[in-house]
Amino acid sequence: MNEIFEHVIGNDTLLKLSFAAIAGLVIGLERELKGKPLGLKTCLIVSVTACLLTIVSYESAFLYSKEYSRPMDPGRIPSYVISGIGFLGAGVILRRSNEAISGLTTASLVLASAGIGITIGVGFYVEALLGITFMILGVRIIPDLFEWLGPKSLKDKEINVRLYIEKNTDLTSLLKDMKSKKLGIKRVKVKEESNNIVLSCIVTTNKDVYVTEIFYQMKSLSGVIQATVENSQ
Repeated sequence: MNEIFEHVIGNDTLLKLSFAAIAGLVIGLERELKGKPLGLKTCLIVSVTACLLTIVSYESAFLYSKEYSRPMDPGRIPSYVISGIGFLGAGVILRRSNEAISGLTTASLVLASAGIGITIGVGFYVEALLGITFMILGVRIIPDLFEWLGPKSLKDKEINVRLYIEKNTDLTSLLKDMKSKKLGIKRVKVKEESNNIVLSCIVTTNKDVYVTEIFYQMKSLSGVIQATVENSQ
């Protein structure tokens, strides 16, 4: 038992796994605060597992290479970790009914957790710390900075709108009325049904505008029978 404990302390295994756990917590916490499906627990497990497999890969390569009478590749297991982590990312990338894609940032951060775990497992602590710093800057601080200093389009938010419209309504005039309310419109999709016309689109507006305001504006349009409004972010 003492030999195992001395081995863990001697080759920094405990330090590496602890650092990997903290890194996973930091990355996952950002997703958790945004209410994403893969958050704190997932990123922690991914980071620690990637770190552990990297340690095993490198330790076994040096430990058993003499017995096999040929050099072993210490980077083989970490390379499979990166390939295998894709199934988690694929699970959170969603395609919604309005053709919008969501979950890409969460998927990339799950991959980043594995990358940070591998980096720590090899023993590159400074590089791992810098990687975490740049990730948090890129996800949290830089977007807010661009919204403040950048062009107006970065200050807009997208809202999914579905309108059920009377068949005799002039759709062109309706779209013009929507634009007259200082709303941006894109990805317009029109579908004719037996009793009405269904118009789906994405409305862009300032982030300070409430979704309920957009709902009442859509309901007030001439010819609109029913409106469904959903924040896409």
